[in-house]
Amino acid sequence: MHRSSASTVPAVRPERPQSFGPIVRVACGHFLELYDFQIFGYYAAAIAATFFPSGNEFASLMLSLTTFGTGFIIRPVGALVLGPYVDQRGRRAGLLLTLGLMAAGTVSIALTPSYASIGLIAPLVVVAGRLVQGLSASVELGSASVYLYETAPPRRRGFYTSWQTGSQALAVIFSAALGLGLTSWLTSQQISRWGWRIPLVVGCAIIPLLFLLRRSLQETPEFLQRKSHPSRREILSTLRRNWKLMALAAMFSTTNAVSYFMITAYTPTFGGAVLHLAAKNNMTVLLCVGTLSFIWIPTMGAVSDRIGRRRVLVTASALLLLTSYPVLSWLVSAPSFSRLMAVELWLTLLYATYSGARDAFLTEIMPTDVRTAGFSLAHSTAGVFGGFTPAIATLLIHATGNRAAPGLWLSFAAVCGLSATLLLNPSRMARRSALSASGT
Repeated sequence: MHRSSASTVPAVRPERPQSFGPIVRVACGHFLELYDFQIFGYYAAAIAATFFPSGNEFASLMLSLTTFGTGFIIRPVGALVLGPYVDQRGRRAGLLLTLGLMAAGTVSIALTPSYASIGLIAPLVVVAGRLVQGLSASVELGSASVYLYETAPPRRRGFYTSWQTGSQALAVIFSAALGLGLTSWLTSQQISRWGWRIPLVVGCAIIPLLFLLRRSLQETPEFLQRKSHPSRREILSTLRRNWKLMALAAMFSTTNAVSYFMITAYTPTFGGAVLHLAAKNNMTVLLCVGTLSFIWIPTMGAVSDRIGRRRVLVTASALLLLTSYPVLSWLVSAPSFSRLMAVELWLTLLYATYSGARDAFLTEIMPTDVRTAGFSLAHSTAGVFGGFTPAIATLLIHATGNRAAPGLWLSFAAVCGLSATLLLNPSRMARRSALSASGT
């Protein structure tokens, strides 16, 4: 078998596992990724009017939400192409690559003229930008989570890796706060015409700082200590042999993906277009959702280190299954700001509990040689379901006339996660990985 020599990896000094610095520098890139995705979801209606004009408001919105989802269709392909690159070249190289791709996609969407100005080219450029962002996202979380897992003290891996997902909460907080400011400073007509571009321009402005932070990262000690690294062909072969594990891992990640996009990207559309609540109230709810997530995700990551990840995951997914539809039915029966706040915070609590244990669990079940590729493939496949959540929720309501129908989609996602959690065994996977590494 051909194996690339470890000597091709730069011999840089490893980070101290106890340092909090890598967490900040790793998570900052994932912040940009989720920030851009949030902005697209928040202003889906305005983006629809700008790039996908139509005489039918539903059709225009569906085109915009489907474009949002296209960034997820490319993810599994990106995981198979870029995941092996990270497992061969190193975690640091992968983190710089994904940040560059995300930056390119963000700039293209922010600066594209409207359909009225350049015609069909405008939506084509936007779709291309979303596809580039999707390529970045295909391995961003996998690269970052594996990096944090491999630099963390053994008994604090859940806590360390949970900060990666915690950065998503910061993206929600920042984007919601900016959105709240825009709704206060601009009229709804101004936001629809050009105001929605402001958050994207802000995202472009912080890209140089994020590159500076990530360039200072060191390679993980665990990667540097390995004597050899598998070739791309060997990585893909390992993934193919472990197809059952990949399928279960994708099911496991579906709960996280669907619940995240339901409570964040879809909330402004649901609160505005479905419940007819004020945009300022919807953004206030999102600000609270992000704040609770930021506090609760690392907390539950630490709890999973103490009591075991499976207990945390089973509890969260079971409660999500049992309560999603009932709480949304209660909300739509008498829509109000207070009810939307209560429902979103409850769903956020369940999402954050599951998410706090998810990244470490998903890393632990992957064979060591294909950690990034395997994690990324599972996460990216689940991301397709998550990314189309706003479109699916909108379609379910339109088809059934039931405004609580998105709760059924959440319940389906919870079934996927609960079933996979019960079937996956990290200890057995770790033993299998050790045997593989020893060549026995």
